[in-house]
Amino acid sequence: MARTTRGNPLLTAAAALALLAAGGAGWGGWSWYAAAHDESAAYATARDEVLAAGEQAVQNMNTLDHRDLRRGLDTWRSSATGELLAQLDDGRPQFERQIRQARTVTSAKVLSGAVTELDTRAGRASVMVALRITVTPPEGKPAAKESRMLGELTRTPGGWKLSALGQAPVGDTAAAAD
Repeated sequence: MARTTRGNPLLTAAAALALLAAGGAGWGGWSWYAAAHDESAAYATARDEVLAAGEQAVQNMNTLDHRDLRRGLDTWRSSATGELLAQLDDGRPQFERQIRQARTVTSAKVLSGAVTELDTRAGRASVMVALRITVTPPEGKPAAKESRMLGELTRTPGGWKLSALGQAPVGDTAAAAD
């Protein structure tokens, strides 16, 4: 009588499961490595850094208290680079006189922001930031207004800083161009 040799079904199932587990672990490790070294992940991180720096810098540039003018203007300086920094430095004495005479307190709160352009290789970015700006005069009630600002940022050794800042156009600019 010929006897057929069959393997132990339990041993075969265990080997198949071990092979599947090893394949799953290999695929998971490769996926993790690919995601960790993906350029889009690095780009997303840079975009988040630009947005945070841009929002903070725009808020800084729209906040100033006449009672602590030096610190406020120093904060402006630390938020700027390039031509914007040069403009701040050139106009500082005259601006200090104007703020001391006006005796106002201006504070800004970021409502929302977005990165509109980012070139990580060139170290340049653009942001749009919506703010609520509150101006408190020496007498009277505070006045609040909402504003949209466009900022250009440049990467510096100290991080992303504003190199230009201006008001965003409001309304239907296409109709105005006709």
